Amino acid sequence: MTTKFVKINEVSSGQSTSALQQAGEILRRGGLVVFPTETVYGLGGDGTNADSARAIYAAKGRPADNPLIIHIAFPEDAEKYTETSDLYFRLAERFMPGPLTVILTAKPVIPPEVRAGLDTVAVRCPSHPVAHALICAAGVPIAAPSANLSGKPSPTCAAHVKDDMDGRVDMIIDGGDSEVGLESTIVKMEGDGSLTLLRPGAVTLDDLLTVTDRVTVADAVTGQLAPGEIVLSPGMKYKHYAPDAPFYLLDGTDEEIFSFLKTKEGRIAVLTYEEDLDAWRDGLPDKDFYAFGRRNNRVEQAHLLFHLLREIDKRGYTAIYAPLPAKDGIGLALYNRMIRAAAHQIIKL
Repeated sequence: MTTKFVKINEVSSGQSTSALQQAGEILRRGGLVVFPTETVYGLGGDGTNADSARAIYAAKGRPADNPLIIHIAFPEDAEKYTETSDLYFRLAERFMPGPLTVILTAKPVIPPEVRAGLDTVAVRCPSHPVAHALICAAGVPIAAPSANLSGKPSPTCAAHVKDDMDGRVDMIIDGGDSEVGLESTIVKMEGDGSLTLLRPGAVTLDDLLTVTDRVTVADAVTGQLAPGEIVLSPGMKYKHYAPDAPFYLLDGTDEEIFSFLKTKEGRIAVLTYEEDLDAWRDGLPDKDFYAFGRRNNRVEQAHLLFHLLREIDKRGYTAIYAPLPAKDGIGLALYNRMIRAAAHQIIKL
């Protein structure tokens, strides 16, 4: 397959309108288009077409038991594809368009292949102007996981998409770097009117609690799926978002981490906070250190994580180390992605 590359800076330009119309036609006929969102880049197909879902799984090398998210242009469009509720619209009013995905009971128009055989489907209304314009141009909901090969770090720029998807999709739309850098928050609407947080993101637990006080955090957010447990949303697999090099999280003080790294041999890469960068490079000149944002700025760290893991992985390190993040605010999302990227390899110092 020959992949067409298109860059869109301004959706209202004539050239962009033409490209988006072409991308919409590709989606309607069952093809695949990679597009930018505010979270990460998505690998899109027609969310009402079973063959499109199969093509997405094939392009990613992804197991078909991992459900897809459908992306809609307006929050109220969810009524066409799912059973909505008052709570859904309260969440939508507060967080949509934006980085929130809500799992709802699906209507038959969404095929089982998109839902991974479940009776539910995940729905999101992205805020990125290119994503919005593409959904409108397609005239169908866009089923889209992140646009990476299965298990790898999600792409936050078009160059990383090209690394994984060139020759696997019909079109890649370059809309610049993703703003958030981590995938959307996913919540499931329960039958009793409560929410279960399945995947944390930029919409934090504290944010959700401003809409309802009935929010439960799934055990799999900070732990591992139980044997045989059904995958209810993307990103719940044991190992996910992972670089090729072994990745380890270090749970300890700065002094303990420094002493530990001093004993390690080989080509070592370390994610470290900006404030410590110069001192750690001077103290451990045989290690390569990468700025992981400021110590108390977890939004910045979340934005950088996947980009850094991809760039570091191109350089052939024998191991990558990073500090274990705290779990408050967006730190819970950062913790969730990092423990999966590390396959739960946490070294307590």
